[in-house]
Amino acid sequence: MFDNESDELPESTPLKKRSGDKLLTVFGFALATGAAFFPWYVFFNQESFGIAPMAGYSETRDLSDAQGRAVFSVSPLAIPNEGGGSAQTSAFDPIITATVPSEQSGDIGSGVSVETDLDQSFPGKPRYRLLHVANGRALIEDKSGMYVVRIGSVLPDNSRLATLEQRDGSWVIVTSNGQVIR
Repeated sequence: MFDNESDELPESTPLKKRSGDKLLTVFGFALATGAAFFPWYVFFNQESFGIAPMAGYSETRDLSDAQGRAVFSVSPLAIPNEGGGSAQTSAFDPIITATVPSEQSGDIGSGVSVETDLDQSFPGKPRYRLLHVANGRALIEDKSGMYVVRIGSVLPDNSRLATLEQRDGSWVIVTSNGQVIR
């Protein structure tokens, strides 16, 4: 049943490590050691690795005595058209996109100044809400994102943050137009 010749295990020969593996291992350790000590080398030799000033640089320079050539840039709007430039020009866009009061309506001298119209906020309820208040700043949210605001900041409805107050145990924002946002 057992064959003596086939039961014998072959002689195991010790495997030789290839010299390429040894060389690669030594090179890897040397590279790792160099990478570990290079920052220390730079730290102790900062004068060699800093930004060196430019040699020969001065604040002034001598310009040549040659006369420069004249350069003209002409806008196409400055060139007269076929009508000889007699057409009436307007400083505004000729497309009317709003209602313009007529001279007969009496709206022209109504006493409303331009400055008050510029400070006017958007109509309707504000479209943002107060999320959190901390350290004199408030986190508000509207449909386009979240913002951190403080007193004096412009809010999404074009008003300014007047005060941050705590009313009935919760924080509220009071805007420059007197609106209270919870």
